[in-house]
Amino acid sequence: MNLQLTAPKQARATIKLPTSKSLSNRALLIAALCGGEPQVMRPALCDDTAVMVKALARNEGGDINVGAAGTAMRFLTAYFATREGETVTLDGMERMRQRPIGPLVDALRSLGARIEYLGEEGYPPLRIHGTTLHGGDVVMPGGVSSQFVSAVMMIMPAIGGGTIQITGDIVSMPYILMTSAVMRDMGAPVDIRDNHISIQQGYTGNDYMVEGDWSAAAPWYALAALLPQSSITLEGLSADSIQGDAHLVDLGQRLGIASLFDAHGLTLDTSHFIGCCCSCFADMSATPDLVPSWAVLLCLLERSFRMTGVRTLHLKESNRVEALREELSRLGYILKIESEDAISWYGERCPVTQEPPVIDPHGDHRLAMAFAPAAVRFPGLIIKDADVVTKSYPAYWRHLEQCGFTVTTL
Repeated sequence: MNLQLTAPKQARATIKLPTSKSLSNRALLIAALCGGEPQVMRPALCDDTAVMVKALARNEGGDINVGAAGTAMRFLTAYFATREGETVTLDGMERMRQRPIGPLVDALRSLGARIEYLGEEGYPPLRIHGTTLHGGDVVMPGGVSSQFVSAVMMIMPAIGGGTIQITGDIVSMPYILMTSAVMRDMGAPVDIRDNHISIQQGYTGNDYMVEGDWSAAAPWYALAALLPQSSITLEGLSADSIQGDAHLVDLGQRLGIASLFDAHGLTLDTSHFIGCCCSCFADMSATPDLVPSWAVLLCLLERSFRMTGVRTLHLKESNRVEALREELSRLGYILKIESEDAISWYGERCPVTQEPPVIDPHGDHRLAMAFAPAAVRFPGLIIKDADVVTKSYPAYWRHLEQCGFTVTTL
């Protein structure tokens, strides 16, 4: 599905954001480890969560295809390793077969897991023979994916407890802290000190209420910045969220966007918006999902920037760094890839060769949502393969219409 977008002069809307798929998938996995007794209330209604629900509802082994759901691939690998007597094959779309999973498999094998690679060593697809795992001490690298650590953390209380020692730099630490928070809420004692995680045996099986998705707020902050006389209220977000992407409050403040919270959510106040001024320098290692929206926004504002902490982006649903470079060039912005861990834009431009520009999100929901606000600067902007947003935010295009966009199916 290709969509053409025309932006309003002002955006005025109250948007009910989806609940967090990251929190949902953690709570769903823990509920399954507890025998399905805890209730997960307000789980996200999106592709990634649907994959988890369907897989966890299985009563026997077989083939499971997670599609593009990277979180499901990592978490289900750990879960099915604990399912004694079940044999499961886990696979995904072609891009999933390019996303490494070796560090997680190595950690699980050290706990007694029986896992085979059916293709290239270190990558899906996997055949998992569920068995009784033993708790204990695990050493894991922290520089590839925080989801590897989270997956092992969540099964630890169900297999006797243990410790995880993380080596090297830790990427996306807020997601590990998010995992520990959900575990504690559902009754598992977790202690994190620097790179050392200690987890005791047992969940008490408390019910869990999923909060609104801060990652889904990123394009709305961008839209508020591009249409500063607008009034956008985002329901379901709280100031004391455990999600790392609540860092949007600080990023927005740098541009003069105030986040005004009340009991229902927040309103984006741009009465003091400062727009284009000094260069922006940011370490995004803790919040990589915000990079697409923020990089696109800063280019549209003609505000130079340098972002570090982007080295995990080439392992996402797309190679987000390369995809950003390619698609920003269609809008006339030359993104520089300085290194594996840094990108920048200091005003370099190139000709826009197609009017209106056509954006290919490379099968990546974050890119489709990040580029949509660019219709403010490029009327009639076209987003190809626009239904990729169902991975995390199925109502996104409808919500854009709600705030005044014209969204036309081509």
